[in-house]
Amino acid sequence: MNGNGNGSLLRVRVDGEERHAFPGQTVAGLLLAEGRVSWRTTRGEGRPRGVFCGIGVCFDCLVVVNGVPDVRACRRLLAEGDEVRTQHGAELPS
Repeated sequence: MNGNGNGSLLRVRVDGEERHAFPGQTVAGLLLAEGRVSWRTTRGEGRPRGVFCGIGVCFDCLVVVNGVPDVRACRRLLAEGDEVRTQHGAELPS
């Protein structure tokens, strides 16, 4: 299936592995559907974090999308070809 906007699946990469997502699905929605509960580590202690509030207020679900860090996974809709990566602490844009 392709991501041509007619209801077919989108192709994205998560931590280097190809995944398929539904149009309109958030990064957090895809990760949770795959059974992942954390995808960020804290800056100081490397503790795992994932969705906490689910509405974009807490900033606990941060990921790197297409080289841009600090993207809220619960708010970011996936697009064809997105590259999503686990964020480790504070990162600078690539």
